[in-house]
Amino acid sequence: MTPRRQFLLLMALAPLRAQKEPIRRPDVRYEPSTPEQVQEMLRLAGVKKSDIVYDLGSGDGRIVIAAAKEYGARGVGIDIDPQRTEEAEANAKAAGVTALVKFRTDDLFEADVRQATVVMLYLWPWINLKLRPKLLKELKPGSRIVSHYHDMGDWPPEKKIQVDGHWIFLWTVPAAQ
Repeated sequence: MTPRRQFLLLMALAPLRAQKEPIRRPDVRYEPSTPEQVQEMLRLAGVKKSDIVYDLGSGDGRIVIAAAKEYGARGVGIDIDPQRTEEAEANAKAAGVTALVKFRTDDLFEADVRQATVVMLYLWPWINLKLRPKLLKELKPGSRIVSHYHDMGDWPPEKKIQVDGHWIFLWTVPAAQ
């Protein structure tokens, strides 16, 4: 291979090498909620302007962006994949809500969620169960948790609705006992 071809090949591959890798292997594959599901998740949580909506496994940022755009709420998206974080930041900029939302590349099991008044989830059942003690410990009483598709084991939801054939569940963090 000629030096020129080697250079061109290296230049073509450079963006692939420059892509950041997730902190660790993601627990779930990226599968976004539909716009209708997002709207119902926000409605079920009763999101209002005074809320701080966290989305754990935020993907392209659609939930916190919608909370900011439609309710004026602040939001934080947390995703383990830096490419998703970059995509979410670009989506927030396009939606004109960068003053209200931020996105972090972090492990949702390690992330500080104490500021959240609403937490959104679209994960797997075992992840919800693993997160449950953390959420109950870190969130203030009255904070709402909404999960798309998966429940919290033996913690019965206060409400559940069906949207596009998927269940959406709501819990409220109880007062400390």
